[in-house]
Amino acid sequence: MTQANTTTPRIALITGGSRGLGKNAALHLAREGVGIILTYVGNRAAAEQASAELAATGVKAVALQLDLAKSRSFPDFADTVRETLKSTWNTERFTYLVNNGGMGMHASIAETSEEVFDELCNVHLKGTFFLTQALLPLIADGGRIINTSSGLARFSLPGYAAYAAMKGGVEVMTRYMAKEFGARGIAVNTVAPGAIETDFGGGRVRDNAELNAFVAGQTALGRAGVPDDIGAAVASLLRPENGWINAQRVEVSGGMFI
Repeated sequence: MTQANTTTPRIALITGGSRGLGKNAALHLAREGVGIILTYVGNRAAAEQASAELAATGVKAVALQLDLAKSRSFPDFADTVRETLKSTWNTERFTYLVNNGGMGMHASIAETSEEVFDELCNVHLKGTFFLTQALLPLIADGGRIINTSSGLARFSLPGYAAYAAMKGGVEVMTRYMAKEFGARGIAVNTVAPGAIETDFGGGRVRDNAELNAFVAGQTALGRAGVPDDIGAAVASLLRPENGWINAQRVEVSGGMFI
């Protein structure tokens, strides 16, 4: 079994790392000494602010633009990552890929347009598959990949059929990645958040008191999740001592709908 190269600096590439759960995971990892490459779609100012916050912990952090819906851009993005690794860390590989970037959508099956369905697929399913493919040569042997799913792939709530279907696909994809990448010692797992108080999906869980109370009432630990719940879980899975966890779906929901 291939083991991680201990001389390579620990570096994580986190898609959608300029805000929300991605940023929180980046901060948790940075506090453990992990260098960060984060991606953003269009808000460069927010990405630079996030990079500054990460750098304040004492690590190197770089923000790169990436639109997960545009898979044809991934080879050029991989070239940019290669150049960034060389210029910033003087290395050719990074250690952790966190496929976190995404978009939310709430609509019944009857109301979901084909255009929106395709956009969800391009970002969550196709984006995760082909970005991982493009970056695989740059991931260190013995590294890790975390794909982001959702509690909605296990339980069902009206209005999330298309979104949850993509996340179900991500969970199957994770197991296949673990099988195929195992020869290089790369472990691949899924983190599936429950309902979290962020701006994701328009901030409904955070800002809608009725929805927040509903979530709390259906969660064993009695509250909706917060970003630190997820960021801490991601950082824990990526610690060197947890490398034997592989091909698993780890739901971080406080026990929602059990």
